Parts: sequence; C-alpha cells; structure tokens
Amino acid sequence: MDKIAKALARLPKSERLAVRAILEKLAAGSLAGFDVKKLVSRQDIFRVSQGDIRIIFRRTKGGVIFILAIERRRESTYRHY
Repeated sequence: MDKIAKALARLPKSERLAVRAILEKLAAGSLAGFDVKKLVSRQDIFRVSQGDIRIIFRRTKGGVIFILAIERRRESTYRHY
C-alpha cells in the first residue's frame, strides 16, 4: 500500500469521501471551486484544502497532476515541499 492510500485509509469515512471527490476533480483537470494555492517556495507544487485536510500535488507543464501527500494541517505539513 502506498503513502497516499495509507493516508486515505486513516481518514474517517466522511473526510475520505470528500477527499476522493476532490481527487476525482483534480484528475479531470477541474480546480474551480476549491481553495487551491501555490506553495511559496516552488513553481510547480500546489495545495488544496478541505477543512483541516491538505492535498499537496505537483502539476507538470503538460498538465499531469501527481499527488504528493494527503495530510492534516500541522506546523510541519509543508516543510518537505
């Protein structure tokens, strides 16, 4: 099981369903209606917030999206990105 699957499995069912809906929209290329922000130190890494859950992703120049992490917001959430 990879890191993203483990993070999803740890979430309560209601949050897991909300995150999956966001992931499906990200996969479809639709970011409208979400709180999306570019991380300050990087050109290609963004985050989407849903309550206190953060989905950190990288978008390539070709538009391909890679999910890097799904975490609860803490002091260390963005430290490795």
